[in-house]
Amino acid sequence: MTVLHSPRRIVLLDLDGTLTKSDPGIIACVIKAFEALGRPVPDEAELHRFIGPAIIESMQRNHIPDDQLAKAVEIYRDYYSNKAVFDDPNHPGNKVPGKLYNTVYPGIPEQLQALRADGYFLAVTTCKPEYQAKPICEHFGLDKLVDAVYGASKDNSRLDKDQVIRYAFENMGFNVAQGDCALMVGDRWTDVEGAKACGLDCLGCGWGYAEPGELNEHGAYRIIDEVSQLRDAVEDYFNIDEN
Repeated sequence: MTVLHSPRRIVLLDLDGTLTKSDPGIIACVIKAFEALGRPVPDEAELHRFIGPAIIESMQRNHIPDDQLAKAVEIYRDYYSNKAVFDDPNHPGNKVPGKLYNTVYPGIPEQLQALRADGYFLAVTTCKPEYQAKPICEHFGLDKLVDAVYGASKDNSRLDKDQVIRYAFENMGFNVAQGDCALMVGDRWTDVEGAKACGLDCLGCGWGYAEPGELNEHGAYRIIDEVSQLRDAVEDYFNIDEN
């Protein structure tokens, strides 16, 4: 458990669509899973909806039968974590598994460095299984720019964003009574609804994978369109919260 002095200003950061542009790897692995099961591959719009929610929920939404769900997730995760069959966008000529068929959004490292310098406790909080999220953060050096990385469980017992947030709070010793306060930062409705379920506001990231109007409809307290706005938006939020 990571417990530091209170009060703390905590920024919970989604991973896919917030810190990294991960759609190439996720979509490629989803396609592999549907093809392996002999199922029709969803159209492009639906494939993009796989980014954000738990993978099993997206498989269910796309009519994978209950008796094939576990197999579909297993195939997806195998390509995503283990099978180096995709071209590495960061090192041409290399082959990587789906999780590394991925890039960090330009400007994100600098924004995270600035937020940490300002004294914020930064925690990646993702519905991606933690055993996948941590190696991704390590590969791209994000683990050195945040204080902790929290994700879903492999067995689906911790699946949705609110469950991951509560797990993160438990592990960091989040304590409202001692003045701790937190803000969720994410790009999908799942981030907004997960934050609301935990009594938090969500700062929406317009550069991610939300559909038009999605973040507003679900109640993001504010939406920013550029990575360069992140630090200032976080500062504005906590300054307003203190006044």
